[in-house]
Amino acid sequence: MPEVPHGLVLGKVTKKVDWNEQLFTLYVQAPVADYIAGQFTKLALPEGDDFVRRAYSMVNAPVKEPVEPTLEFLIIKDQLGQLSPKLHTLEVGDDVYVGKAPSGFMTLQEIPKHVEELWMLSTGTAVGPFLAMLEELVESRRFRQVVLVHAVRQKTDLTYTDRIEKLDRLLEGKLHYVPVVSREPTSGSLRGRIPDLLLRGELQRAAQLDFSQERSFFYLCGNPAMVRDTSEALKQLGFTKHLRKKPGHFSSENYW
Repeated sequence: MPEVPHGLVLGKVTKKVDWNEQLFTLYVQAPVADYIAGQFTKLALPEGDDFVRRAYSMVNAPVKEPVEPTLEFLIIKDQLGQLSPKLHTLEVGDDVYVGKAPSGFMTLQEIPKHVEELWMLSTGTAVGPFLAMLEELVESRRFRQVVLVHAVRQKTDLTYTDRIEKLDRLLEGKLHYVPVVSREPTSGSLRGRIPDLLLRGELQRAAQLDFSQERSFFYLCGNPAMVRDTSEALKQLGFTKHLRKKPGHFSSENYW
């Protein structure tokens, strides 16, 4: 067993949910520092003389109780990956190491105060941090409308639909859920890539909501190609990248 690197703490798997053969959720109890919905930390396992580590966002909003937190991670097993296949073999009671100090700036607190409508654009497992933010919105009641776009390859990759339906009820109809499935026709879902759907107006029609520079803000989270191409599409539509020193209309988190 190699020496545990500074910044990692020992956690314990308390629950595991398999969505399909590749996609799964791990629930891990670990003594991490306080975090904000939308942030991420690292999961790690020993390998030889070192540890292999990867960043994963928390799916659940922080619990406001003086207990050791349980963190929820949505993970896809990459056959060529160093860590995710090992995480996939973990069962309840197994050890896993967790980054003690979560980080990241894709949070509700970073969105300009004047924004009325939030668009959350995600691919694959990157829907996770948006679910945490939606849980937080149940308490804060911020925003007049919220759109959650989840783009995946297969219908079976559409995770957490029951939780999304519950959040829709709790948010009293202000949540608009738009699933996108690229590789098979799926009833109730769009088909295609997020940037193309944006430029063609299909996302807006599906959400029954138009956007504007005055009211709207976009968070992009997912694979780098989606983030890059959607950023360019938003620029074509007249939106600007958000910076702390220069407020704009969209910001992103690369999920790997």
